[in-house]
Amino acid sequence: MSAPQERVGLIGIGSMGWPMAARLVQAGFSVTVFDAVPGQAAKFAQEVGGQAAVTCAELAAQSDIIFTMLPTSAIVEQVLNGEQGVLAGLRPDSVVVDMSSGVPAHTQRLAQAVAAAGGVMVDAPVSGGVPRARTGELAIMYGGPAATLERVRPALSSMGTSITAVGEVGSAHAMKALNNLVSAGGFLIGVEAMLIGQQFGLDPNVIVDVLNASTGMNNSTQKKFKQFVLSRQFNSGFGLDLMVKDLGIALGIATDTGTPTPFASLCRELWASAGKTLGKGQDHTAVARLSEQLAGVELGAKPKD
Repeated sequence: MSAPQERVGLIGIGSMGWPMAARLVQAGFSVTVFDAVPGQAAKFAQEVGGQAAVTCAELAAQSDIIFTMLPTSAIVEQVLNGEQGVLAGLRPDSVVVDMSSGVPAHTQRLAQAVAAAGGVMVDAPVSGGVPRARTGELAIMYGGPAATLERVRPALSSMGTSITAVGEVGSAHAMKALNNLVSAGGFLIGVEAMLIGQQFGLDPNVIVDVLNASTGMNNSTQKKFKQFVLSRQFNSGFGLDLMVKDLGIALGIATDTGTPTPFASLCRELWASAGKTLGKGQDHTAVARLSEQLAGVELGAKPKD
């Protein structure tokens, strides 16, 4: 007979955490959820399935594998610690899988605290955004012991189609920040190319089509420009503030390793400037508006007579 399926918990039922937890339920896992927003976990349990926990400690006591999908390392630390935190209810040999975009050094410190409490902590941040979270096609980066990866692989496989081990705990968070650095750079240069082309007389939609058939293709040309920028929807589900945070993590790693990063530093400054200029609560695709302001034109707008 096969061994009983491990029980899982997921903390952070937001725009990403909700569909990720739903994929776990659909895969047949026994799922317990928790969210800081009152009623959010209960709403998930009622609409999707699983159980709602009142505290993180309660969730930990009911789970063998605990996933966190939270905005920052500081918030991950908050849910781990305290009288009602994960560590207060942690079962022996449980695994904490931090799927947030965290600071590598912070993650390593938290892993030591989890180990002292009798568990194992690994990092497994994701790429793909809300659309791929809904379909279970996320790209997952993994940092931690190989044996632990095999233990959590069935649950991760319900959420993603690509799982890549990149090194020890903390290394996946480093890789996630670097991935977002490349993504952020590609987005900005693509927007500027569309602005140049539009001013010359090209249709931005045609520009995107040509880029996607040529060597200029990237994730933004494929999945962001028409969908969220040219449509003026700016609602991809990933916040501008979170992108700025991740770029700060990447530049922090550069500083720690003594790596010169003139282009990456400029990229981060442009994104941070957009955050200040556009205000709080913006989707990351709205950064295009900063480039439009600098150019004095709006993408897709008809030229003035």
